[in-house]
Amino acid sequence: MLYQEHHAWLRAWINKKLGCPFGAADLAQDTFVNVLLKSELPALQEPRAYLSRIAHGLMVDHVRRRDLERAYLEALAHIAPAETGSPEARALMLELLMRLDAMLDGLPAKVRTAFLLAQLEGLGYAEIAARLGVTTRTVGTYMATAMLQCMALCQD
Repeated sequence: MLYQEHHAWLRAWINKKLGCPFGAADLAQDTFVNVLLKSELPALQEPRAYLSRIAHGLMVDHVRRRDLERAYLEALAHIAPAETGSPEARALMLELLMRLDAMLDGLPAKVRTAFLLAQLEGLGYAEIAARLGVTTRTVGTYMATAMLQCMALCQD
């Protein structure tokens, strides 16, 4: 009943946001699949608000994935073809980048910032502590938290 009454509306709503009817159709379907996978559907006073909230989250993920893929492909364009690996290797790398992005997004802001400062800018704990206004011991805790998330990512 929920699908029949709201699918066309949801697809149109997503299409208005994305400007792509095919992407809107896919995300509308994904929204209803998400609803079906929930163990318990709450009593819905405002089903469209509920559906649009789920769809919005899926759209954000879709846009992030698209942007990450675009950045990865742009980076590959600057590398000699012999060094980019097979299409399968590139697909696996892109999947890993998406999982890493999701992992980083799940970290608290200061933990994520400390990890990125260490990994991308090569800063030491004292420099990170100064930038974040925390102690070096706190930076160590942040890094341990981030590394545990990285280890969990590698075990999936």
